[in-house]
This record gives sequence, C-alpha cells and structure tokens, in this order.
Amino acid sequence: MRIEVTADVFRLAQVFTISRGSRTEAKVLTVRVSDGEAVGMGECVPYARYDETLESVTAQIGGLPADVTRAGLYDLLPAGAARNAVDCALWDLEAKQAGTSVRELAGLAPLGPEITAYTLSLDTPEKMRAQAAENAFRPLLKIKLGTPDDMPRLEAVRAGAPDSTIIVDANEGWSAQVYADLAPHLVRLGVALVEQPLPAGDDDALIGMARPVPVCADESCHDRASLPALKGKYDVVNIKLDKTGGLTEALALREAALAEGYDVMVGCMVGSSLAMAPATLVAQGMPYVDLDGPLLLAEDRETPLKFDAAGVHPPLPALWG
Repeated sequence: MRIEVTADVFRLAQVFTISRGSRTEAKVLTVRVSDGEAVGMGECVPYARYDETLESVTAQIGGLPADVTRAGLYDLLPAGAARNAVDCALWDLEAKQAGTSVRELAGLAPLGPEITAYTLSLDTPEKMRAQAAENAFRPLLKIKLGTPDDMPRLEAVRAGAPDSTIIVDANEGWSAQVYADLAPHLVRLGVALVEQPLPAGDDDALIGMARPVPVCADESCHDRASLPALKGKYDVVNIKLDKTGGLTEALALREAALAEGYDVMVGCMVGSSLAMAPATLVAQGMPYVDLDGPLLLAEDRETPLKFDAAGVHPPLPALWG
C-alpha cells in the first residue's frame, strides 16, 4: 500500500478573522492511500493552536508503515490532524475495496442533509451587522467573538439577522468575569449556545458558575479521554475530526458523550468539502452542526458537497465515502 501527502491551498471568499488572527486562505494536507487499484482520500487542517504545522503533520504521516490499518493507526499516532487524514483515507479505501459505502461499513442509518451554521468572522460591529444582514436568510449563524468589547458586535448581529438562531464562539477569548457579565445579555439576545468562552487551561472557573445559555467545549474536548475533565463545566461537546484524529474516534466520542448526557455539536476547521465529508456522518441527528468550511472558500474540490436550504448533504462517492 502507498501513502501520499500533498499540501493544497484554497483561497477564502473573504478575510476570515477570529480572536487569534486572520487568514485569506485555507492550507490543508491531502492524503491518498492506494492499494494499486483503489485510492482512498482524506484531508486535515494542521492547527497552530495544537502545535501542528504542515511540516510536522506531513512528517507524522510519512513515518507510518506502508501496511498501516485503521485499527493499528491508533497505536501509531495520537489524536490530531495527521491521524484524521489517514483514518478518513483508510475508511474511503475500505469502502471502495468492498464496493460499498463508509456509511454501510460503519453500520450507520441512511444519511440525509443537516442544517449547518454559517460563520461570521470577527470584525467591527458595523461590518458584522452587514454580514448578518447578508446572511439573515440562514436559520443558524455562528459569530466569532472573544474580545472584552463584544457586546456591540453581538447587538449588531442580532439587529442584522433578527430571526436567525445564533451561536457565539469566543475561541477562549473571555475571562470568567467577562463571561459572567455577558451571560444575561446572551439570554436577552436569544443566543442558543456559547463555545469555549474561557481558555481550556482556565475552564475550572466554569464549575459552579451559572450557565443560562448552554456552554460547549471546543478546545477543551479532543477525544474520549477529554470527557472526565469536562464534568460540571460544559453542557455540549464540539466534535471535530481534526481533534479526534479521524472518523473512527469521532463516532466513538459521539456515542460516549451522548451516553454521559452531553449534547453534541459537530464542527470543523476551515477546509474543503473533502474535510467535511466524513463529518457529515457524525452530524446525523445532532442538535448543532457547523460544517460550513466550503461556504467560506472561493474554490473547492472538483466534486464539492451540496449546500441548500435543507443544509449540508452527504458526499457523493466521487468526493469521498
């Protein structure tokens, strides 16, 4: 078996800003696993927040043995971007070898579209209101915040999109005091969910704190090993394949989180349709879905995912799965 890794760049439709910085392109790694006839594909987005670079993740993948299997992969690589791309490529290859779908291999029910959030990047209140107004037809908007001066932005988005459900993502940018001060206003403005308000290393402050709006663990939740530390702090976990290290662990984390009473959000990094495709399997029936990466791009894969009023649709076989 042969494993190939290539670096690909997709231009963004516009500058995308969060509390940690801005970007104009999505830099991803594409993995192709071939048995000489069939080729399985996967994509990952190395993330500096987790000490990942294109080079470091490429080196991790390059160190794998040619006969790696999905089961063996989990002993060779930790949760993260490298394992994700290889795991998803192996799922894709197995489905092609068996002449079936990944959905059937995984024993999942038939797939359908799921409503996904659309993300508004961090900007001035005036520009965020304009973004919100332009996308007010969307049922679910996610807004990037995470500064001490977020109230005018939040008010502006609600004014621009009065009927949309809103999710707030602070990207670890608030203190406990800022979150406590904002919480009543989040309720007043009809915010449905707050992602990672505090830094992952400081989230013990959430224990015992009133959570009038459900709080979602993003940077604090990577895989099943993360769950014990979330008790008493969070109501929802955000499952991203680049954090779990692949579809295999993502499906297992979903079941474990639901069994422990958490709601589930299925999210993404800014990547192409190939990165989102496996996540559509995890997103089935989940209350919060944020797989809008391709909607933020100016260019995508040759066979992109379909997005319409029903949401994000499962991938066609020509893309993945």
